[in-house]
Amino acid sequence: MKDDLRVAIDELMADSAITQNRSLIRKILRTGIHLGEDGTDRLNLKIASAALAEMRDAFRLFQPYADVPKVTVFGSARTQQDDPLYDQARSVASALAQRGWMVVTGAGPGIMQAAAEGAGEKMALGVSIRLPFEEKPNAVVAKDTQSVEMKYFFTRKLMLVKESTGFICLPGGFGTLDEMFELLTLQQTGKAEPTPIVLLDEPGGTFWRGLERFVIDTLIPAGVISPDDFDRVLITDSAEEAVAEITEFWRNYDSLRWVDDVLVLRLKNRPTEAEVDRLNEEFSTIVAEGRIELIDALPTEVSDNDVVDLPRLALRLRQREVGGLYRLIDAINALDSAR
Repeated sequence: MKDDLRVAIDELMADSAITQNRSLIRKILRTGIHLGEDGTDRLNLKIASAALAEMRDAFRLFQPYADVPKVTVFGSARTQQDDPLYDQARSVASALAQRGWMVVTGAGPGIMQAAAEGAGEKMALGVSIRLPFEEKPNAVVAKDTQSVEMKYFFTRKLMLVKESTGFICLPGGFGTLDEMFELLTLQQTGKAEPTPIVLLDEPGGTFWRGLERFVIDTLIPAGVISPDDFDRVLITDSAEEAVAEITEFWRNYDSLRWVDDVLVLRLKNRPTEAEVDRLNEEFSTIVAEGRIELIDALPTEVSDNDVVDLPRLALRLRQREVGGLYRLIDAINALDSAR
C-alpha cells in the first residue's frame, strides 16, 4: 500500500509537471493523505488546510522580492495620524525605502498605515489579519497587489518574521508586545538567525525604557533570562539611529551556520590576522574552547555550495551567549577591513 501511494503521488507530480524539490512535495502530499487515514476531525483539517493555503499565498507574495532586503515594522493599530509616533513610523519607513529596503507591515491602520505610507506602494508589503472588529487593510497596501490576508495569527506572524532581516517595534498593545517578545524568544533560543531589533519611540518618549527597567530590575535578578539577553536590542527615539542600526548590521556580517558544534560567521570582507587577534582578546569570554579562527569554507558548506567564496570566522560559542554574539557581530562590522 505504501508503494502504491508513492507511485500515485509520483504520477500526480508528473502530471503537474513538478520537477523540483519532489521529495518535499511528496512529503506534503503524503502528510495530507495521512491526515485522512488518521481520521482527523473536520475542524483540525480546516486549520491545516487553511494554514497551508495561507502560507502558499504569502510565499507567492514575497517570492518576486526574494533578493530585496526587508524590514518589518510593528506597532499599534490604534495610533492616530496626529500622534508623533505616526510621524516617526512614516519617517523611518521612508528612510529605509530610500536605501532600498522594502517595508513589511501587518497591513492595518495606525503604525502599520504610517509605515506603508512612508515606504510608498512599490516598497510596501502587507500581511493582514481578518478580525471581526478591526478595520480593513490600509489604503496604501490594499489598493495595490502587494498584500495577502490571513485567517490565523500564527501563519501571519510567521510571514511577518520569516522574510525580514531587520525589525522595528514602535509602542503598542498586546499584539505589538507579543510580536516583540516572539522576536526576542526566537533570537534567545537560536531558532532565528541574528537580526537587528530596534525599539523605536517618539522623540523624548519613555515607553520602551519602562520595558528596559522591568528587564533589568525584575527579569535578570530573577534569573529567568541571561544578563546580556537584552543587549541585542537598540532602544532609541531617533529614526536616524534606527535606520543606521538596521543597515549597519549587514555592512560586513553576512550570515552564520552551525557545523556540528562550530559556529561559522560569514563576512563580506576578509579580516587581517591582527584584527582576528583583537577579536580574540575582546571576546574570549564567549568562546567555550579554543579561539576565534579565520577559515575557508568547511566541507559541509562546500558540498551545499553555501556562499563558499566568503571569508569566515569560526568559534565554539559558549552556551547562552547570544548577547555576546551580537556584540561580536557589531565588532566585525566595525573592523577597518570592512570600511
